[in-house]
Order: sequence, then C-alpha cells, then structure tokens
Amino acid sequence: MMRLFALLALAFCVAAPLAAQNDGGVDAPFANEQLSDPAQEAAARDLMYEIRCVQCQSQSIADSDAPIAGAMRSEVRSRIAAGQSADDVRGYLIQRYGDYITYDPPVSPLTWPLWFAPILIIGFGIWLAWGRFKR
Repeated sequence: MMRLFALLALAFCVAAPLAAQNDGGVDAPFANEQLSDPAQEAAARDLMYEIRCVQCQSQSIADSDAPIAGAMRSEVRSRIAAGQSADDVRGYLIQRYGDYITYDPPVSPLTWPLWFAPILIIGFGIWLAWGRFKR
C-alpha cells in the first residue's frame, strides 16, 4: 500500500510540471514563424517591437514568451500577410486591448494624468523649493 502511495506521489510530481507547461490552448500558427515576404516580415517585426505584451507589461510582444504574446505576434503576422498596413493592425490591437499596449499612448482625457502629472509634480516641487529658499 505504501509503495502504491509513493508511486502515485511520484507520478503527480512528474505530471504536474508537464501540465503547467500547457500554453493555454492558444492557436498561434505564425507566433514563431517568419513570413515568406521579407518586406512584410520587416513591417511585422517593427510593429511587434512597438506593441507591449498585456501579460508581461514590460516587454514587447517580440521579446515576450507569454502565450498571449505569441497569439498577438501571430495576429500581427497574419494581418500583415493579408495586406493590412501596420497602422491598421496597430489600430485593431489598440481597439481590442486598449491604449496601454502601445508604448506611446495618445493624448486623450483618459491619459491626461499620464502626460501632465509629471509637469505638475515638478512645478509643485519648484514652487516648494522656491518658498523654502526664499526664507
């Protein structure tokens, strides 16, 4: 009985890491395959370095190994191969995932704090320092 328990525990220790390596069922045929046209691959590659991975958040989808990044790379390559421009693909990805996925978010009422808060904080610091040094 003890041997059976030990055998089951060993099987679980081997099976659990293998199950954890599952990519989540993401079907991404072009995730790691280059396009046959060098110009299209260059356009896709340039765009992939401009789009942020939604899971990693600090890497582009070209650098990330996350399954969602692979799906996004596949989406970029398949849309570029279908003849869409890089701007159209970028617009689609922003519409689907939000402005956060681009490293250069547009100025809008939603992103005003992102763009103007540093200016206000620096201005407040200068005002505070000026008041302290004036005394």
